[in-house]
Amino acid sequence: MPPEKKDRSPVALEQRDISADQRMFSPSVARNSAPIVAVLKRVLPTRGAVLEIGCGTGEHAVCFAGAMPNLTWQPSDPDVDARTSTSSWIKFAGLKNVLAPRDIDVCSGQWGVEQTGHFDAIVSINMIHIAPWAASLGLFAGAGRLLHTGGLLLLYGPFMRDGAHNAPSNAAFDAALKERNPSWGVRDIADLEQVGETA
Repeated sequence: MPPEKKDRSPVALEQRDISADQRMFSPSVARNSAPIVAVLKRVLPTRGAVLEIGCGTGEHAVCFAGAMPNLTWQPSDPDVDARTSTSSWIKFAGLKNVLAPRDIDVCSGQWGVEQTGHFDAIVSINMIHIAPWAASLGLFAGAGRLLHTGGLLLLYGPFMRDGAHNAPSNAAFDAALKERNPSWGVRDIADLEQVGETA
């Protein structure tokens, strides 16, 4: 029996506009960038290297790198269109502290950035609920390999706590995700903490 092919089709749960230079525009990024930046400024070191998993359009990468110029930001995404958009955003923003986006599949044992050394933080925004559970396991395993001692794995998205949603809208969103793909869904913080303890 041939090995199962991995589904690496792009996932976007929103309509995205695209410019002539291939920059994609995400409505959710416009809404969540400012509060995420506020938290990142509080918890990230003033200098160092950050790996972003699932950078999507690249808007977060240039926003965060622009707000924290002493950090080197390494975006990544398995989708070629996302990487094209991210490259265009980097060029448009003219930032020197954002590296070219990498093709990283978190489910693989090697991410292709191991040779660059360790990272001070790994950031993943709105990724684990639109990916199979294996992606969460791979993300934590990669963080265990690639983070400096004391480094941070920072996740943003909808979560459950002890099997309960924090709002009816999150429960409805979870049901819609599972209807679209049974392997997707809002993850429970308790499950993630358990994985993190062994990573």
